[in-house]
Amino acid sequence: MTPEVEEPNDPDAEPVSGDGSSVHNTACGVVGAVVQAGVVHGDVHLHSPATPPGPVVPRQLPAAPGLFAGRTTELTRLDRASTAATTSDGDTAVRGPARAAVPADVPVGGVTVVVSAIGGAGGIGKTWLALAWAHRHLDRFPDGQLFVDLYGFSPTHEPMTPPVAVRGFLDALGVDPGRIPADLDAQAALYRSLCAGRRMLIVLDNAATAEQVIPLLPGSPTCTVLITGRIRLASLIDRHGARHLTLDVLTRDEARALLAARLGADRVAAEDGAVDELVALCGGYPLALSITARQAATRPGLPLTEIAAELRELGLEMLDHDTDPAASLPAVLSWSLRRLNDEHRTVFALLGITPGTDTTPPAVAALTGLPPARVRKALSALEDASLLERRPGGRYAMHDLVRAYAATTAHQLPDDLREMALMRVMDFHLHTAHIANRILTPDRTLMQPDPPAPGVHPHSLPDTAAAMAWLQAEHSTLLATQRTAAALGRHHAVWHLAWALDTFHLRRGHRWDALAMWRAALDAATHLRDPAILSRAHRMLGYVCAVLGLHEEAIGHLDQALDLAVRHHDPTAQAHTHRTLAYAWGQREDDRRALGHARHALDHYRTLDQPVWEADALNVVGRSAARLGDYDTARDHCHAALTLNRHHHDPDGEAYTLDSLGLIAHRTGDHQRALDHYHLALALHRTLGNAYEVATTLDNLGHPQAALGQLEQACEAWQEALELYQEQGRDDDATRVQRQLDDLGTNHDADQPPREVEFGN
Repeated sequence: MTPEVEEPNDPDAEPVSGDGSSVHNTACGVVGAVVQAGVVHGDVHLHSPATPPGPVVPRQLPAAPGLFAGRTTELTRLDRASTAATTSDGDTAVRGPARAAVPADVPVGGVTVVVSAIGGAGGIGKTWLALAWAHRHLDRFPDGQLFVDLYGFSPTHEPMTPPVAVRGFLDALGVDPGRIPADLDAQAALYRSLCAGRRMLIVLDNAATAEQVIPLLPGSPTCTVLITGRIRLASLIDRHGARHLTLDVLTRDEARALLAARLGADRVAAEDGAVDELVALCGGYPLALSITARQAATRPGLPLTEIAAELRELGLEMLDHDTDPAASLPAVLSWSLRRLNDEHRTVFALLGITPGTDTTPPAVAALTGLPPARVRKALSALEDASLLERRPGGRYAMHDLVRAYAATTAHQLPDDLREMALMRVMDFHLHTAHIANRILTPDRTLMQPDPPAPGVHPHSLPDTAAAMAWLQAEHSTLLATQRTAAALGRHHAVWHLAWALDTFHLRRGHRWDALAMWRAALDAATHLRDPAILSRAHRMLGYVCAVLGLHEEAIGHLDQALDLAVRHHDPTAQAHTHRTLAYAWGQREDDRRALGHARHALDHYRTLDQPVWEADALNVVGRSAARLGDYDTARDHCHAALTLNRHHHDPDGEAYTLDSLGLIAHRTGDHQRALDHYHLALALHRTLGNAYEVATTLDNLGHPQAALGQLEQACEAWQEALELYQEQGRDDDATRVQRQLDDLGTNHDADQPPREVEFGN
């Protein structure tokens, strides 16, 4: 209700109140809430209302990386995470710079806070990436940027506690210290309130635990959070929808770009080969590249070839620094070990010395002597700490430089612990390879290796496919295992590994690997002083040399093998060596000598009553006779061999014999019968996983197909043979088949003799 105000008649009259007292200031009118002054006595002071101060806009980002290169894919992924917003009903919209970006994560009031967690090993470039991205997008965050180093992995600081971090952000946001509550939850709530509705970037660098991070997460979807750390923060991903971005090493081009940025494009271009070697030696590891670039930049007169030679010689030692831990790759990596328990640190160290570039949980169980459950926990802990990478097929691998650092820590372990670990893991691989070889060649007499170390449990492989798959997956590890065994003087293991992988090598066409393994095995055999083992090593090495066309070396080893077998009255070894000499002389196109050795082998096998090997020798006699043009003898011997092969269920021998019968039929003009034999042989070789002979049989198959006018089928057979020859490094065969393909349909000679079949050993 509007109060009544008296209108004065006399402007000079003294206003009187209702009780007779005078009134010095009289209101004369009211308009809404505005009062019009009547008579005013005394001074009038007008005060404008106080304007509250605007919100503090923090600018805490450190400087952008001075020489940043690469990471295009990762920058794009961060862009995508910060430009996709998801509403509560699942619709996605694109935000412009005026609206904060939100990915499709866990809904918070219809949209989510963008949380991107950049993970990776120490020195991989996590902080560089976060700062580079942040500085490229400052326009998206006009209300400020907060940054804190949480010291999760630091040589000089303990990890920052949440109260300290939250208090730092409140100070940065201009909160009066008197207004800051004592309770952490209340402080975090105040922090979220200050961030609400503001377009801000919060960078949480070097986080070690989710507990450090969670109180610092804003509640407003207008904010974006970047977190870096070596540990995969599982609860942050599960509960807060964080998008995890794992950093890997730089690509070759990115690494070269980084060196060019540091050293100058002219210097890099002038020593292109040395730059490639530096990139390879550093393995694309950003900190290693930066250290190398620093050493080259501070010595501009030194050729990069000398820097590369020094790095090649010194390895991890060159990437160390005595006084500046942040400039030392070993020191940076060591900080990751602090958060591991003793058992996990021991597993990390042993993984640095285990043979091969990657491994599996069963192998780690053998290496460490731990039960499978504890092995899984250890591997998971190392993976979460970015010290180990899980790859497809349940395999685990380390970067070469991380592995080198792990190896240095292994030398701090007791000698007996380290040596026993190597013994166990070598026995695991040797005995599983022996099991696989026994499955591949059930009729072959195999020498049994010494029993495995206590607690070692080799794989039990169920069938041929599983055996071949395991050998394929572990091939590089098995080669490394033999090298490790040789270095440790475990001569029996060296020899048995060559023997266990022989069939696999021949079926897969790994001829040069077979050569290296048998050369190592021969050296080991000279230490074992067993004439049977020495004779066998010479024989097997001679065979591989013959396959590779190293004819003089082949005959030399085979002659020594035969001499040992004769001197030590070993008729079985004599038979095997004559059979291999038949093959070797056949490779040298001396078919009469080949036939003579094949007949000697056949006589020995018959005397020894070894029908499976007798069948093999019959096939070799038949093939040698065919090459001499005696097709009736060839056909009779090969048919006899085929009968024995099938009676004794020897699919390997059957396939080789069918190849020989195909050769005989083609050379005698019976091309359709040749096709029938080759198709049967091809099916058996494929079933056995014998890629080497699949290639040879396909090559042979194309000739009768072409002779019968089946040019399309011949082309398909030769094309597949060509691809296999190229994969197997059989360059001469590949060149010849390419010529056959080029000539097909023009001047192809239908009677051209096919590639001679080879036989197993």
